[in-house]
Amino acid sequence: MSATIPALLPRGPGHQFVVYGDACSGVPGAPHERSFAEVNAVVRRLTPPPEFIIFTGDEIRGLTADPDELRRQWRHWLDHEMAWLDRRATPLWHTTSNHTAYDPPSEAIFREMLDLPRNGPPGQEGLSYWVRRDDLLLVFVHTLWSGLGGEGHVEIAWLDAVLHQHADARTKLVVGHHPAFPVNGFAGAYERDIGPEHAGSFWNVLVSHNVLAYLCSHILAFDIQVHRGVLQLCTAGAGTLHRMPEKFEYLHCTQLAIDSAGLRCQVLDTKGAVREAFHWPPSADTGLSFCITGCTTADAGPAQTLASAFDPGILAPLWIGLCGPQQVLCVVIGPEPGRSPHTWHGPAIPPDQPFEIRLRLDPTMGPGGLLYQLNDETSWSSLHGASPWGIERLRLPSQWSVSHGQYGTDDRPFLGNDLSVSTTGN
Repeated sequence: MSATIPALLPRGPGHQFVVYGDACSGVPGAPHERSFAEVNAVVRRLTPPPEFIIFTGDEIRGLTADPDELRRQWRHWLDHEMAWLDRRATPLWHTTSNHTAYDPPSEAIFREMLDLPRNGPPGQEGLSYWVRRDDLLLVFVHTLWSGLGGEGHVEIAWLDAVLHQHADARTKLVVGHHPAFPVNGFAGAYERDIGPEHAGSFWNVLVSHNVLAYLCSHILAFDIQVHRGVLQLCTAGAGTLHRMPEKFEYLHCTQLAIDSAGLRCQVLDTKGAVREAFHWPPSADTGLSFCITGCTTADAGPAQTLASAFDPGILAPLWIGLCGPQQVLCVVIGPEPGRSPHTWHGPAIPPDQPFEIRLRLDPTMGPGGLLYQLNDETSWSSLHGASPWGIERLRLPSQWSVSHGQYGTDDRPFLGNDLSVSTTGN
C-alpha cells in the first residue's frame, strides 16, 4: 500500500466522507475496471478512512436490456471491485443514474442489488430515500424517474416534505445524478441537466430549506458553483476516462469535511495529489473582491466599462462591465493573448437606478468562482459561463481603469453616474 493521505477532519463535531461517481465499470478486464481501481486505491489511502461514502451514480456500464447481464455487472462491481470496503463499518450510499436506472426493469434491479432505504415517495422506494446521521441529513433524489418521464425529471414535493420534516438538522445535503446547472458549458435539458420544468422549483426548495449543497456527477469533471447561497458540487471522475476532457479534467475522488464552520474539500487524482481544494463560506483573504456602486443610465449602450485591468499592447485580460440594452453584468477573462476570451453573465441591472454590485473572484472555485451579490442580496451566486476554467488562469495586469475600457481610453465608457469601484485581496 502506498503512503497514507491525510483526510480533512471536522474542526469540532462534524462529519468527513468521500463523494465520487461515474465509473461505468462492472465488466471484468475492461478499461474502466483499471481506471476505477486507480481511484479506489486513493480512497483506501485516506487516513482516517471516511465515515461513509456517497457514490453519485454510473457505477456500472449498464444500459442493457438483458437483466442477467445487468445483475452480473452489479455483482462484479459489488463483490470484486468494491470488495475492499467493509460496508458495515463504512456505509456506501448510491444515487440512481442514466447507466443504472434508465427504465422500469433497471430500476427494479437497482432496488434488488443495492437494498437501500425504502422511505422514498410512492413508486420510488429504494430509488429516492433519506438518511439521518445525528445532525446531518442526506436526501438522495432520483433525477430520471420513469414515472415522471425519465431522464431529467425529479420529484420535488417529497423532497420539500423531507427537508421540512428534518428542519432541525444542522447540515442538509441533497444528492442526485444530474446537475441542476450546466457544468463547463455542457448544457442540455434532460440529457445533461435537470429539465427546465423541475430545475427552478427544485433549487427553490433547496434554498428555502437552507441546504448546504447539492452533490451530483454525470458531467465528467470536478466543478463547484453556488446559486443563491446553495452549492452545486459535481464530482464525476471515478473511472470513465475515455470521454473526459484531458486538458482540464482528470480522474479523481472528492473528500469532504463538514462542521459548524462550513464545508472543506480536497480533490485527489489517481496519484493521491490534491489537485483542487475549496472551502465554503469563503474567507475574506481568498481571491479578489470588488464593491461597485453607481447609477445606471436609462439609455444603455452596447457595452459599458465598470473596471478593466490591462497591460499595454494586448486586449484587456480582465474586463468588468454592463452589456447590451438590458445592462447585463458581464466579466470577460482572456488569460492568453491571441486566444478568444471567455465571458460570464450575471443579472440585468435596472435602468436609471442606483446599484451596488459585490463581485468576488475566487481562484479555488474554477469557473464557478466568479461570484456576485446585487444590492440587498446576502447570498452569493456564481455568474453563468461556459468555460472549463476560471480566474485561476489569470495573471493580473499592472494597470487598472475605472469607467473606461482597456488602456484607460474612451472606448466602452460607463454611461451612468457616480461610479465608484473599490477592491480588496490580491
